[in-house]
Amino acid sequence: MDCKAVLFDLDGTLLDTLEDIADAANKVLAEHNFPPHNTDDYRTFVGEGVTMLMTRAVPYHNKHRDTIEACSKAFQETYKVHWNKKTKPYAGVAGMLDELTARNLPLAVLSNKPDDFTKKCVAELLHKWTFRMVQGACSNIPRKPDPTGARHMADTLAIPPANILYLGDTGTDMQTAVRAGMFPVGALWGYRTREELQSHGAQALIEQPQELLTLLSPLHPKEEM
Repeated sequence: MDCKAVLFDLDGTLLDTLEDIADAANKVLAEHNFPPHNTDDYRTFVGEGVTMLMTRAVPYHNKHRDTIEACSKAFQETYKVHWNKKTKPYAGVAGMLDELTARNLPLAVLSNKPDDFTKKCVAELLHKWTFRMVQGACSNIPRKPDPTGARHMADTLAIPPANILYLGDTGTDMQTAVRAGMFPVGALWGYRTREELQSHGAQALIEQPQELLTLLSPLHPKEEM
């Protein structure tokens, strides 16, 4: 594709955050005398914000509004302390970001993780690379799969959505890209399945971060080092 910018999801795409999320959520569940979940269960819990995370984690008969709100608030407080115990970039992400940077492609991050956590994760774990925009969930921008955040990034970067490659690991990400008019690419190393990504509009699937580079147009002479 004629890619002029790359927009990334964060959790399950650039960073493996699953264990820290699971540990924090299970700690909250234990404090409320609810049973914990296996770490792998959280693969289908994450991706749509803290409230949905805890709605899925809380036992069926306890999914009351007040309980969900209390657990969501407690999760954010717990995660502030434990967010970086095990979280790290996926293997191959550094090389991919190095190459994209060498090609002078603008990079951006759009996540459903709370905005302060999103910015903190990028600042501390991905500080070697420049991201033109980093946006997490906040009150004035609807969460993905609403395309508002993605379109806002395209407008701010002054790049047509059709020239933006969107890399994510969930159906929510693929829906966001499709609705925003971007090129949706599914990251198979993330938290969801090939089938979910395909059914929600992925136009390409990659098994390793470096494979993203094969989807880009060849370097123009003026871009070569």
